[in-house]
Amino acid sequence: MIFQLPWLLAALAVLPALWLLLRTLPPPPQRRAFPAIMLLRGLRARVTQAATAPLWLLLLRCAALGGLILGLAGPVLRQDRPRQAAPGGRDADLVVVLDNGWAATPDWSRRLAAVDAVLDRATHPVRLLTTAPGPAGEAPAIGAPTPQSLLRGMLASTRPMPWPTDRAAAARALRALASGGWRGRAVYVSDGLAGPDDPALAAALTALGPVETVIDRNATIAVLTPPPAAGDQQLHVAIAALPSPHPRQLTVRAEAADGGVLSLVPVPLAAGARQGSATVALPAELRNRIDRLALRDMPGPAGVRLLDEGDRRRPVGLIGVVGTDTPLVGTLFYLRRALSPTAELREGPAATLLARPLSVLIAPDGALDSPETRHAVTEWVRKGGMLIRFAGPLLNGSPDHDPTAPDSMPDAGGPPDIPPADALLPVPLMTGERQLGGAMSWGKPEHLAPFPDDSPFHGLAVPADVTVSRQVLARPAADLATHSWARLTDGTPLVTHAALGAGEIVLFHVTSTAEWSNLPLSGLFVAMLRRLTERAVGVDAPADHTLLAPYMTLDADAVLGPPPPAARALPADAFGTTPASAAHPPGLYGPHASRRALNLGDAIGPIAAQATIGHEVALGGQSRDRALGPWLVAIALLLLALDAVLTLLLRAGLLRTARLSGGRAALTGILLLAALSSPTHADPLPDGVPGAALETRLGYILTGHADLDTVSREGLQGLSDYANARTSAVLGHPDGVVPGRDDLSYYPMLYWPVAVDATIDPARTAALNAYMRHGGILLIDTQGVDPAAPGTAQGTSFAAQAPGTAAALRRMTRGLDVPPLTRLTDKHVLAHTFYLLHSFPGRYDGLPVWVAREGDSANDGVSPVIIGSADWAHAWAVDAQGDTPYATVPDGAAQRVTAYRFGVNAVLYALTGNYKADQVHVPALLRRLGE
Repeated sequence: MIFQLPWLLAALAVLPALWLLLRTLPPPPQRRAFPAIMLLRGLRARVTQAATAPLWLLLLRCAALGGLILGLAGPVLRQDRPRQAAPGGRDADLVVVLDNGWAATPDWSRRLAAVDAVLDRATHPVRLLTTAPGPAGEAPAIGAPTPQSLLRGMLASTRPMPWPTDRAAAARALRALASGGWRGRAVYVSDGLAGPDDPALAAALTALGPVETVIDRNATIAVLTPPPAAGDQQLHVAIAALPSPHPRQLTVRAEAADGGVLSLVPVPLAAGARQGSATVALPAELRNRIDRLALRDMPGPAGVRLLDEGDRRRPVGLIGVVGTDTPLVGTLFYLRRALSPTAELREGPAATLLARPLSVLIAPDGALDSPETRHAVTEWVRKGGMLIRFAGPLLNGSPDHDPTAPDSMPDAGGPPDIPPADALLPVPLMTGERQLGGAMSWGKPEHLAPFPDDSPFHGLAVPADVTVSRQVLARPAADLATHSWARLTDGTPLVTHAALGAGEIVLFHVTSTAEWSNLPLSGLFVAMLRRLTERAVGVDAPADHTLLAPYMTLDADAVLGPPPPAARALPADAFGTTPASAAHPPGLYGPHASRRALNLGDAIGPIAAQATIGHEVALGGQSRDRALGPWLVAIALLLLALDAVLTLLLRAGLLRTARLSGGRAALTGILLLAALSSPTHADPLPDGVPGAALETRLGYILTGHADLDTVSREGLQGLSDYANARTSAVLGHPDGVVPGRDDLSYYPMLYWPVAVDATIDPARTAALNAYMRHGGILLIDTQGVDPAAPGTAQGTSFAAQAPGTAAALRRMTRGLDVPPLTRLTDKHVLAHTFYLLHSFPGRYDGLPVWVAREGDSANDGVSPVIIGSADWAHAWAVDAQGDTPYATVPDGAAQRVTAYRFGVNAVLYALTGNYKADQVHVPALLRRLGE
């Protein structure tokens, strides 16, 4: 046990003098029969001095005063004592080494709590060393001795880094400290992950003195790693994790760019397994929308794998010609509609399209008339591209339908027998086309035959209503069947193909419009184009020495944001082998066309548990020191109150037990001293359980802006005090919460001010959706009017301008399950939950308030969200002096009272729901409203 104010113990020396003073007891009144007046003359007082207090009362008074002195001295009961003493008796010197790399992210709050428990036991300023490089690339360095209170403040704003620790640099800093003659105790809060520089760190720590390692051996550390090459078109996920003695199953979320979850992929891990993999079983339409893979219950960059350009939808180029933009009849109209949901479409001249990476190039009729264009396209196909052509009237008149035509030859001096692929046609064509009523006509439109087994269209259902009335014919040849992927019922080819170098040429023998066939009008056309797009090879991002600058990087919460100051460009051929660091943080690099993703798991290496350095203590096993002072003072005051009551009873003669035997008095004193020496302590709450579990509290969402968070706290405190004074609700002080990190189920209502720089946070969105689904109410306040928002310029002259809040509100609520909203009126339950209100002002009046439309069965008709711009927090705010520092305009104090009343209605609405909507209340409400 230690004392925070040990000099107060000198007051115990006056207890002997107090003993003499406390022995006196005013004499009790004597009861005598009233004699005649003359008999009073001979009356003599038998007691000439005050009576002596009984021993048990003296012990009671001494115990009360002794407890008061001890309590004011600030005794603290130390729960965890150092295991060893430092050499030379310098146990007071302490250095705390904290791993703050990516592996510390999941249990960061518990690690800070462990450091806080260490600071509770420290008697001198403490040195702190974090092992991860800083955002500016600075190496780990040991700080100067810092008082515990200042160090707690520094740690409260500290976040882990999205890259690994640098234990080699940390070891160098510790060796430099030891070389200066420093010796003391070291507490190492480890992330539990082994590294190549662990021996150097262990040697540097043990050179300082006794070492205590705080580590969680049951932590789940897992990383999304590159999947093994499978050779198929499926998307695979792979996980590397610390082995566990029990089988387990991790879940990977496939998320779209807007944060929506497209699929949940379970990844089983057997007992003792270090790796696991699974396949994302999604149709191509959904698979191409995946923006990232996220590992559930593993926050931070280790649980996120960003998909780059190589994983994106394959880019498809559409060569534009005259008339392509004409609706319904343009040559690219139906192609755009068929491919836009699943492919990245690019339109323009062939030269422009070929200047960027492509996997598929589509040429409608007449798009390849230029010899320069045909030559460039031929070279592109030879390198692995897929060219899809469509027939038309211009194809019959072009030279490339005849393989012996001079313009079709790559070299004018070449031989006359040129393969048809060199002419950008998969098969030679006959002159003219086959059409109804023509020379090569048939009696009625032909239907499609079932697709052959070797066709990429095999398995697609052929609609009976798809017909062809006109087509270009392939010249009969012995190998024509091997080049045909689709035929008509009479056996004539409809889609032919041929290889050209590493690429492929595909020809539809009909137009891309509905002029020759109704195929472009059918769903079969869409399916055929998607099959061809999936068959094409994907685009590989640059793999040379081109430097790709960081575009957006992940922070410790796996949220994309601006790169840190130390971020540097990375060569394109270094992706996949470069480990994440302060110079190359995980994120997206390069321009949009060739964007590459650097993920933490790309070059993470094998994952293993770290060995213990010194004495091991389980994370969360530290007990916070207990302050006994408040308990001792409370017991002393209770004993003094008991002494006052007993003294009054003795003076009144109502207490007949003033004379106790010595044994009973001694027993009473012993029991009192035992009670004093063994005060009862309330059991602390388990880790992660807030104080709101013991009392009703309001919550506010932390924005990261000190001014906004302070006003939110003061506003909800003022509202809680107002509700406590005027209703039966008993509200404690408000708590600041971070959705996705803190448990929101304890708070009936959350106040969320809109910050201009608010961003999308999928973890926050998921937590708030769960909160609202379970009955919580979200009060969103823009705290002013955005002048850029439509419809807000008139009638808001008293409201402050809050530029940018409209866009921020849209970003914040993107992904939230917000029901259809309607404007709040005095007919709504919220207007008469406790007070009858006709307006709902805050700091500003006259602004609309939006709630969920009534009649919705969700949440039993209770609106899960209230949105407004009245700035209620400033109207409710009460500062430390009990003043209301912010003016309410235009109506001053009366408007503030109405704002408080609206807040009370909102609180009771959150606590009681829609009970005021019952019909039993309607007659009384109508009478009160005067209707």
